[in-house]
Amino acid sequence: MSRIEHTLATLLADGRKALIPYVTAGFPYADITPDLMQGMAEAGADIIELGIPFSDPSADGPVIQKAGDRALALGIGLVQVLAMVRKFRERNAHTPVVLMGYANPIERYDQKHGAGSFVRDAGAAGVDGVLVVDYPPEECEEFAAALRDQGMDLIFLLAPTSTDERMAQVARVASGYVYYVSLKGVTGAGTLDVGQVEAMLPRIRRHVSIPVGVGFGIRDADTAKAIGRTADAVVIGSRLIQLIEDEPYEKVIPVAAHFLRTIRKALDA
Repeated sequence: MSRIEHTLATLLADGRKALIPYVTAGFPYADITPDLMQGMAEAGADIIELGIPFSDPSADGPVIQKAGDRALALGIGLVQVLAMVRKFRERNAHTPVVLMGYANPIERYDQKHGAGSFVRDAGAAGVDGVLVVDYPPEECEEFAAALRDQGMDLIFLLAPTSTDERMAQVARVASGYVYYVSLKGVTGAGTLDVGQVEAMLPRIRRHVSIPVGVGFGIRDADTAKAIGRTADAVVIGSRLIQLIEDEPYEKVIPVAAHFLRTIRKALDA
């Protein structure tokens, strides 16, 4: 059982929902990420999604794009991201970490360091899951198997437009959890329709037996609580990025932790 599977199974047994915050690695300061991750874990985060900065993030809205651009300008790439996870693991051996990003940085890493080196090095660093936005499930069986051999899960996005066929394809290779994108468009866009999410999740669960997390459009305790009534996990990214983007160094972790505590309290209410 992977660390993600163990975490989600424990929460389910306790009747609780998973809180999964997203932050861009190296944002808003190049060296803050491991301490920020620990602060989020202490504030109630069950799993942490760590964004790999990329210059052309097709699924990300302006908030996360800007965060990625700032991190890239600070020299943050995949090598630095894995180093951040290793440093986080010096203090925290139990909170799962999911790397979220795009195919290009991973494939460039393998080209530079040798075939299969990303999976090997991610596993050695303490990564627990990988979500590659632009990897289609029908082409990922070997990648998923390689990750599982290292104790990692391959996580996929599903959207309001996903067909039953696509859900079945995802179900064949996904592990850990699936991430349902509750809105059409990019991160941070639109207004969350809780009713639409509640209607979609039973359809997803007809195909997918692993937990379902919901993200995109969750911005506060009220929307998190509403989504948590039907989802297994709540994912929050753009709002968290907005809250910390202009804070001085010493305020970043307290601000993020305070926000996550309000979400945790709402989910546990």
